[in-house]
Amino acid sequence: MASILQLISGLVALIWSITNHNIVMVVMASFTVLYLVYKRRVAIFLLDFNCYRPPDSLRLPMSMYVEHIVNDGFDPDAIAFQVKILARSGFSQETCIPPPLRELPIIKSISYNEQEAKTVIFTAVKDLLEKNKISPKAIDILITNSSMFSPTPSLSAMVINEFKMRSNIRSFNLSGMGCSAGIVSASLANDLLRVHRNSLALIVSSEILSPNWYTGKNHSMLLTNCLFRMGGAAIVLSSRVQDENISKYKLKHVVRTNRAKDDRSYACVYQDVDLEGKTGISISKTVVSVAGEALKANMALLGPMVLPYSEQIKYGLSLVWQRRGQNKVYVPDFNKVFNHFCVHAGGKAVILAIEKGLKLKEEDMEASKMTLYRFGNTSSSSIWYELSYMEAKRKMKKGDRVWQIALGSGFKCNSAVWKCLQSIEPEKDNAWSDRVDSYPVDVPDIVKIG
Repeated sequence: MASILQLISGLVALIWSITNHNIVMVVMASFTVLYLVYKRRVAIFLLDFNCYRPPDSLRLPMSMYVEHIVNDGFDPDAIAFQVKILARSGFSQETCIPPPLRELPIIKSISYNEQEAKTVIFTAVKDLLEKNKISPKAIDILITNSSMFSPTPSLSAMVINEFKMRSNIRSFNLSGMGCSAGIVSASLANDLLRVHRNSLALIVSSEILSPNWYTGKNHSMLLTNCLFRMGGAAIVLSSRVQDENISKYKLKHVVRTNRAKDDRSYACVYQDVDLEGKTGISISKTVVSVAGEALKANMALLGPMVLPYSEQIKYGLSLVWQRRGQNKVYVPDFNKVFNHFCVHAGGKAVILAIEKGLKLKEEDMEASKMTLYRFGNTSSSSIWYELSYMEAKRKMKKGDRVWQIALGSGFKCNSAVWKCLQSIEPEKDNAWSDRVDSYPVDVPDIVKIG
């Protein structure tokens, strides 16, 4: 922005000298320069997206989960802990896991990992491209993200091979970025599309579960078995002007915050080896407080971009008073600027903490809670299942603004703000279309298992 202002001021000075200080000519020329600068701004549109819906044959009822871990030889204490977590998880009986994790004993092999990746990714991409009549060769930029599965050749190469995309496609494969990687990918696509104008970008967000099942005794590592479930999403973004009229959303803001410099945040979600030499992902008890700190940092950057001055002033004054030892920090009313919220469905505790911290209404968190209930934690794709839920419920109207909040290892909090360009009617191939009328449901605090 500073460089643009310097350029404009330089041009105005040049025009001033060329026109012999003719104020009328200077004003007219300045408006022309400002108009041309405005026209050069690149808008990023979300054409469409698609979420993978696993078949019912891959459902994991809680009783089946318990039977599975008992027969798979888990330690009694590990079994009791997982049952306790599952009973309080906020899950339904419909969350799904890939076929290898349904076997006894559990099968771990690179071929099964690849098969899961191909099933989720290829299905999501194929359905999205066919629905929108987009040729794979029309894709200019491809970004895949999967935190815990990064084979060679890469997942992006796997997609290119399957769909026979162009040889000059700009492809990127992100790994190790955690549950916030979906917005990391959107941020990368945003930057690339602004440089490479009139282009299409395909984003594929997924998490492959097959290689990450933990069989040890460490409670912090057993949490991933209880929380993560099968899922993925494909998204098409565009910087083509002609796509504005057919796109669903326009990207308004992307804000990323990374607190990895803080040791507590860095170690909060961590891949490690337990005392028995078994690899797992450790989720610390501090995850809720760390997530809260990351969200505050993200809000501090996003707030000035979206909040009315009245809310910013209230927030600023509350900081002053807090330094003097009086009152709590004022929480801005984000309902004044956002119609909908997609908070990463990472777990019931995190969802409830954000609801309380942002002082949101229960209906604001409906999409997050229902996504967790039906699909579980699908990692980076969860925010897209939530947006899909809103579309299926006819909630997205022209002009609405939606705030996506993604939290992930690092520790990261990333935000994306979208403006709805058209009132969206439910689609028959929406991930929720088979039983959306049965939602929302009351989620019990504790489920009796067995």
